Amino acid sequence: MKELPITKAFMLIEPGPVTLVTTAIGRKKNIMTISWTLVMDFTPKLGFVTGSWNHSFHALMLTKECVIAIPSVDMAETAVGIGTCSGADTDKFRKFGLTPTKAKVVKAPLIAECIANIECRLIDYVKKHDLFVLEGVRAWIDPDSHTRRTLHAVGDGTFVADGRKMNLRALMAEKIPPGA
Repeated sequence: MKELPITKAFMLIEPGPVTLVTTAIGRKKNIMTISWTLVMDFTPKLGFVTGSWNHSFHALMLTKECVIAIPSVDMAETAVGIGTCSGADTDKFRKFGLTPTKAKVVKAPLIAECIANIECRLIDYVKKHDLFVLEGVRAWIDPDSHTRRTLHAVGDGTFVADGRKMNLRALMAEKIPPGA
């Protein structure tokens, strides 16, 4: 083994796909890219970190709701582009040719081009860590999407696309029902 600088340790554990988080204040819609989204339990509770430096932070704190949209690997350049500009002076839906779609429960829009969307409500904010804890209240999936592959950030500007799915349910102590 070779020692890795502790400042790079986060690159060894990647909790989930790159996501696009939408917010809305009135008619002003915005999108931010979140590289690491945390699944906290099955209810579902989800989390991510962002701070006051981010334009979407203020919308999320004010409205206490958002949509976590999951882009496919085909949207990699779009996801990175969204993360490199500010919603304070950019209409990201227009700039990146994305379609905002009305959500059922929250005012933040779904993103039609994504493979899935989760409508969320803010249930906790841990200021010490800038951690938003969200409860998923509605989920949507595109059954016609040609790919289910997602994009994963390594943390140094490189990304990995997930690959072949493996079903190991038969090996698990507690059987998981199909479709779960």
